[in-house]
Amino acid sequence: MLDLLLKVLDFAIPILITIALGLFGTGLLIELGLMQKLSVVAGPLFRHTNLPDSCASAFVVSLGSAVAANSMVVQVRNSGCINDREAMLCALLNSTPAYIREILTYQIPIVLPALGYFVGGFYVGVFIITAIVKISIVVILSRLLLEKNNCKMADTTTRKKVSFKDAIKRTFVKEKRLFTKIALVYLAMTTIVFYLRENGAFEAFSVLPLAEIFHIPSESIVPLTTYIASPIMGISLLGPMLSDNGISPVQAMIVLMLGSMFMLPIFGIKSLLPRYVSLFGAKVGTKIVGISVGISMLVRLAILIILLQVAA
Repeated sequence: MLDLLLKVLDFAIPILITIALGLFGTGLLIELGLMQKLSVVAGPLFRHTNLPDSCASAFVVSLGSAVAANSMVVQVRNSGCINDREAMLCALLNSTPAYIREILTYQIPIVLPALGYFVGGFYVGVFIITAIVKISIVVILSRLLLEKNNCKMADTTTRKKVSFKDAIKRTFVKEKRLFTKIALVYLAMTTIVFYLRENGAFEAFSVLPLAEIFHIPSESIVPLTTYIASPIMGISLLGPMLSDNGISPVQAMIVLMLGSMFMLPIFGIKSLLPRYVSLFGAKVGTKIVGISVGISMLVRLAILIILLQVAA
C-alpha cells in the first residue's frame, strides 16, 4: 500500500503543481484586470461561435497551458457568466492547442526521425486533422445548442486599481479553497486508477486478436502492444521494422491507428479524467473527457478504414 501511495504522489505532485500555478496565474491576471483584454486575439475564431468573450480569453491562455485555461473556465462558470454546456465546449476548444505543442515538442523531434518523413508525416497529419475536426464540432455545436452569450468577465479596470502585492494576496485567498478541492479529488481518483492498473484491470485491452483480423505482420504485435503503454516506445520499436522492410508504410500506419485507438481510453481514464473531474466536477468532467476521447477515436477509426481499403 505504501508503494502504491508513493507511485501516486510521484505521478500526481508535478501535475498538481502545474494546476496550482495555473490557478494562481489566471487568478492574478484577473485581479490585475489583464485577462479580459486577451479575447481580442481569438476573435476571428470565436466570431463563428456563440461562445462568450470569456471563453475566447481562456482559449488564448490554453496556447500556453490547458490547465490554466480550464481553471479560468471554472472561475467564469462559478461566477454565473456561463453554464455547464458552455463550459464543456470551452474546455473542448481549450484542448486543441495541445496538438500544436505536441507536434513541436514531440512529433517533429522524435516521431519524424524514428518513423521517417512519410509515415511520421502521416502521424503528424492525424493530429492536425483531429484538432481541425474538434474545433469544427465545437463551432457547429455552439451554433446549434447555444444562444449568443455576451457575458464578459468582470472588468477589474473599473474598480480601484490594486497593487501587485494586494493582487497576490487576494488571488491566494480566492484560489486556496478551489485548489484544495481539486487536489483531494485528483489524488483520490489517481489512487483508484493506479490500484486498478496494478491489479490487471486494464489487461482486458488485448490486441492480439485484432492484430490477426487486420492482417498485420506478427512482429508488429510487440510495437502495437508497447504503444498502448508508451507511444514513444512503440514508435521506437516500429522504426527499425520500417527501415528493414519488415513492415510496409501502410501497415505501419495501421499499427499506429490501432495502437492509438486502444491507448486513448486508457490515457483518458488515467490522465484526463482525474484532471477534468477535479476541475469541473464528476458530471461535466466525465462528459468533457468522453467527448474529447470519442472525437479522437472516431478520427482514427475513419483513417483506419481508409488505410484498410488502401491495403486491400
